[in-house]
Amino acid sequence: MSLASIGARRAATRHSLGTVLPPNQSLEAWAREAGMDWSIRSADVRFVASGDGLGSIHAFPEQKVLYRSDTQRPLSVVSQRYQVVQPAEILEFYRDLTEAGGFQLETAGVLKEGRKLWALARTGQSVLLKGRDEVRGYLLLATACDGSLATTAQFTSIRVVCENTLAIALRDDGGAVKVGHRSKFDAQAVKQQLGIAISSWDGFMARMKALAERKLTDASAETLLRRVLTGSSTAPTDGQSAGERSLKAVHALYAGKGLGAQLASSTGTAWGLLNSVTEYVDHHRRSRSDDHRRDTAWFGQGAAVKQRAWDEALKLVA
Repeated sequence: MSLASIGARRAATRHSLGTVLPPNQSLEAWAREAGMDWSIRSADVRFVASGDGLGSIHAFPEQKVLYRSDTQRPLSVVSQRYQVVQPAEILEFYRDLTEAGGFQLETAGVLKEGRKLWALARTGQSVLLKGRDEVRGYLLLATACDGSLATTAQFTSIRVVCENTLAIALRDDGGAVKVGHRSKFDAQAVKQQLGIAISSWDGFMARMKALAERKLTDASAETLLRRVLTGSSTAPTDGQSAGERSLKAVHALYAGKGLGAQLASSTGTAWGLLNSVTEYVDHHRRSRSDDHRRDTAWFGQGAAVKQRAWDEALKLVA
C-alpha cells in the first residue's frame, strides 16, 4: 500500500469521512466496501382504518413506501412520481471517470440509515500552498430517497492536513448540478453540465493562494467571524448566545489549536481563518451523531455557514 493510501485511510478513520475504497476494484466490490450493496425497492401504502372489530385495510395509491432490499427497513413515503436513484447508480457515475478520466474513487457511504447516499472521487487536481499545505480537488455525488436532497454533483475541496471540506463555488449556480426527483437521473448529462475542466480548478486555486497571502489583524479576524457566526459585526452585551460560543471555539482553532493552524499558509491569514470555520463545522460542532454532523456539514446548515465564511473571506481579496 502506498503512503498516500495509508494517509487516506488514517484520515478517513480519524474524521469519519466514510469508507475508504480500494482502487481499481469492481463496482460490486466498491458497493460491499461502502455498505451500498443493496437496492431501494417500493411498495404500496396501506393503512388500517379504525372502527368496529379488527378494522379494514385500505390502499393509498397516490403514495409509495421506499425500503431497503437487504433489511426491509422503511426509508420514506413518497409520491408515485418520485424517481429513485439507486446506490449502484451513485457508484456507476464514476466508472468512466476513473477508467479514462484520471479520477480516483476514494470514499463512499450512507447517511441516515440509507436515506442519503454519497461517493467522493479525487479529480487529480491539487495545489500546494505555503508551508506544504496541500488542498485536493474532489467531485461529490449525493442523493436522498426521503425528499431532503436532489441528486447533486458538486465540486469539493479537501485540505489534506485536517480533512476540512469546502464546496467549490465557481459559477453563479455554485458549481453544482442538481437533478430533482421528478426527473430521471441522467449521469452523462450531469457530467456534461458540470463541464469538468482544469480551468475551473485554476480559478479556485488562485483564490486560495490569495487568501493564504492576505494577513489579518485580530480586529478584522473577529469582525469577519462575527458576521459569519452571529450575523453581526459587534459583540452582544451578554456574550452567552450560541453564536458567541461558536465564535470562541472557532477563534481558538484559528489561534493555534486547529489542525494546520501553525502552517505558514494559515498563521494570521484569511486562509487560516476560513479553515478554522470549516474545521469547526466539519469536526467540532455539536451534533447528535457523526452521521448528522457530516450531513449538515455537506448539505445543511453547516454547509451554509462554510459558504458564508468563503464569501466573507473573498471580500478581503477582491
